[in-house]
Amino acid sequence: MASFVISPHMRLQEWVAHDRGYFTEEGLEYEFKKRPKGNFSVKSADPLPEDQIRGAYQSIESGMRQTTDVSCACHWTINMAAAAGHGKLWGEAYSITPSGIYVSEDSSIRRPEDLANVPIAVGYQSGSHYSTIQALEPFLPREEITLHFGGMLFQRLELLVDREVPAAGLFGGPLYLAEQLGFRKILDTTFMVAALIPNGANEDDVRKYYRALKRAQVDIDLRPERYTHFYKNFFPDRWHDVMDTRRFGPGERVVFLPYDRGIFDSTQRWVADRGIFEAGLKDRAGYESCVAGELTCSADA
Repeated sequence: MASFVISPHMRLQEWVAHDRGYFTEEGLEYEFKKRPKGNFSVKSADPLPEDQIRGAYQSIESGMRQTTDVSCACHWTINMAAAAGHGKLWGEAYSITPSGIYVSEDSSIRRPEDLANVPIAVGYQSGSHYSTIQALEPFLPREEITLHFGGMLFQRLELLVDREVPAAGLFGGPLYLAEQLGFRKILDTTFMVAALIPNGANEDDVRKYYRALKRAQVDIDLRPERYTHFYKNFFPDRWHDVMDTRRFGPGERVVFLPYDRGIFDSTQRWVADRGIFEAGLKDRAGYESCVAGELTCSADA
């Protein structure tokens, strides 16, 4: 039987479950594969590139994530990727990740309204893209929300810390490091994370994986300080000497509730209403076709 491949997401649960033997105890035959760190700098270009039109959705679309049996990203991207046939959205759980828009400690930006027409570095068709729009809409008209596609998460952290951008959307470990370094949160943008599994995946193995994560989640809830050292496993080397993981929080939390039809359909409409993808809803599959697990068919939200 082929091993179930686990490539840890930017969170603690997989590391804790692996370290404490929960995957094995749940009967999962698995391979634990660290993600390659790759190039986390956009500053090699001179001048800095205006936009990085590549993000979480493009990494799924191009097949970069096919080396793992569970790939996690913001729920908007996973929703759209599943509807486009790039895998199945796992419908039996989702996550919530702390996120925010950050500025330097000496910035004149103090309130969300001060971000009007200010370029905010986000990841293209990634969690910070959608969540920044969603969080700012109560404060600003849509035409005053200005996004700069500044690359992936660690690239945006680099640009913010080096004062190359006035504001940036951050989440998870980079959020905690920015706070440790004195950067200020202007607006909370906490968002949902979902999981994509390959078409035809063994759902029993996926459930074993999630049972192990559930046990790890309890450990993290009870004593988070015991596990924040795992953040260093996915931070680029540049940050290791300045980060103090004792000051970090628990980050993303797995929620063992269904990602149901209401969530799915309302998310599709939200994305379509804002024109974030060129293809409209008519070009995409519906809930039953692209969600795996025990489907829950609540009324549309």
